[in-house]
Amino acid sequence: MTSPDHLTVRSPEDILGFIPHSLGYWPAQSLVAMTLQGTRLGATLRLDLPGREVLAAPAKFLQAVRRYLAADKEADGTLLAFFTSNGSASSPSPYDGLLAGLDSMLEDAGMPVREAWYVGDDFWREAWCLDVSCCPLPGRPVQQIRDSTLNTEMVYRGSSIGPQPEEQAPALPVPSLYLAAVREAETAWSAQLDLRRASRQQFDSVLRLWLDLLDRPLKEAWLPEADRDGFLRASLLVPAYRDAVLMMAAAGTQAARAGAGQLGLFRDECLLAPVAPQAFPGTGACADGLQGAAAETGPPKEGPPGAGIPGYGDVLMGVAPAVPDWERLNALDLALGQLAAAGGRAAAASFTGRGWIAWCRGRGSYSAAYLRQALDAEPGYRLAELLLELVRRGTLCGWAARKEAAWQKFGPDAA
Repeated sequence: MTSPDHLTVRSPEDILGFIPHSLGYWPAQSLVAMTLQGTRLGATLRLDLPGREVLAAPAKFLQAVRRYLAADKEADGTLLAFFTSNGSASSPSPYDGLLAGLDSMLEDAGMPVREAWYVGDDFWREAWCLDVSCCPLPGRPVQQIRDSTLNTEMVYRGSSIGPQPEEQAPALPVPSLYLAAVREAETAWSAQLDLRRASRQQFDSVLRLWLDLLDRPLKEAWLPEADRDGFLRASLLVPAYRDAVLMMAAAGTQAARAGAGQLGLFRDECLLAPVAPQAFPGTGACADGLQGAAAETGPPKEGPPGAGIPGYGDVLMGVAPAVPDWERLNALDLALGQLAAAGGRAAAASFTGRGWIAWCRGRGSYSAAYLRQALDAEPGYRLAELLLELVRRGTLCGWAARKEAAWQKFGPDAA
């Protein structure tokens, strides 16, 4: 995720106050690095603070930080904040040696460290200031960060700071009548979809329903509908449908259809008429292609004129299209959160989809938390395992690494 352009930073407290809004939570035991592009804030990176063994031999850790920050091709400087668990951000810090290594490494990389801070539970201080007349110990109150002008502006814009990813509040209990009805519908729809996995017409019907859902106004309330939700959950149990929904949200229906066709998933003949909930008509005939007002035609709207339709691998890694459809991805994230609430195997697919979207947004901590929830729901869920390995390795999604493509948490008015 990148930082909005229209924020005025007047003090270190403003920068430190922006970090929790950028991440979505107040970090703990974390190194936060922010790139600079001249006087503008660039990308935000958070890593767990290393333990004693890594501090004794930090070369790999330093290389990982350099690799992350180098993804911002326009960066010419860096800001560092060490969020520690000690209340006073004491001096000397056990991370002084790590800071020295980062300073030298980033200087060589053309991204010199402009400022660095230690932030404890109760106090914070500038890392390189040793003059107690201007930097008295144990530091300045953390409340100054919480009261900063920029923090106030972010709250005014509607930004909030939530719990850490692993401490997110559990979903509200699902009413027992709805739970029974949606699972019954899911079972019934799964049986029908299993018979039609090789049908392109059924594939199109599934995409059409998801497209209609994702193109609703974001502020429109989600009203539970057991038959519809059971169908959507059943579709997520079919890997080809699950993957196509992710591809369609990011890159459009043509990318989803072309990718599925390249994988050889379909037969040309329509053996069984496609099915869908009654609320979504037009599925009873064996007609080829997406029908109705929601269908997309022409080249993907995100790509330049003449651009080819991106493949599944490029979309999964955030390489193409040049800019994803963030509005649809945001809508998909909300929908998957609702569908996961009923638990079961479909929750693994829902959490995996949310983990991928969080990774695309550049929010690795949230991504890892969702993917672990997916593996809790279904141990060994393959896509969740693969994505979690990417997160653990520190692999950046292609969109998150490019400012022009990166997700903007604060919306177009702030960008």
